[in-house]
Amino acid sequence: MQALRHYLLAVQFFTRIPVTGRLADWVGYSPAMLRASAAHFPGIGWLAAGLSCAVVALLHWGLGAQPMAPLVAAVLSTVATVVMTGGFHEDGLADVADGLGGSYDRERALDIMKDSRVGAFGAMALVLTLLAKVSLLALLGAHSLGAVLAALAGGHVLSRLWPLFIVRWLPHVGDTARSKSKPLADQISRRALAAAALWCFVPLALVYQAQAAIFLIASIALSMAAAAWMGRWFARRLQGFTGDCLGATQQVGEIGFYLGAALALGAAR
Repeated sequence: MQALRHYLLAVQFFTRIPVTGRLADWVGYSPAMLRASAAHFPGIGWLAAGLSCAVVALLHWGLGAQPMAPLVAAVLSTVATVVMTGGFHEDGLADVADGLGGSYDRERALDIMKDSRVGAFGAMALVLTLLAKVSLLALLGAHSLGAVLAALAGGHVLSRLWPLFIVRWLPHVGDTARSKSKPLADQISRRALAAAALWCFVPLALVYQAQAAIFLIASIALSMAAAAWMGRWFARRLQGFTGDCLGATQQVGEIGFYLGAALALGAAR
């Protein structure tokens, strides 16, 4: 029951799914509980994957073989997940792009990242990120329904595992007095990382069953490489991470998974 409370707290924190009233009272809250809920971040990916896969499948059957059907499905599935999460991770990506793109000075970059306004670098990052997602998903959908469903299932879940390694390896450098990620600033235990990895097992196993092994290998490899690059960037520029960095890592890791899947399908032709 405690694990269920931690999972529901993660749902409450990272999505717009209502966890209110008596249910919220039962779940409760404390910094220690939020820290423990980190083990269930990939479980939020299950919800995002389930929603996006449902949208794509329904539109596939509803629109049939029309030429633009994969693009429409890609756009609307992306809209659905953004609505579900409230654009939480996209907002982090925009803040990181504004901060690190707007100044080479560490302290100035951190100050810019705290600004709620979206600047030129953030706007460009958001537009290009959404274009990359939609185009890759449309490409996968044009190949087959199974390919895009597999990519969504794996991408949403695995991309939410990588930020936990950044929390494990780097110190928190945000404004800890106000930061929502403050309870996550402490080191995540190996046990929590193992639990988070277990959330990824079933979706990735389903991807392996549905697609060729190269599809899964390429997707994981590019997603991991993208997240590792982000971690190295944060270590070099910020000497640590903020909550925005975690959202940005999720976004880049998700795109990396889709790109790996698309490249694997292209190589198999």
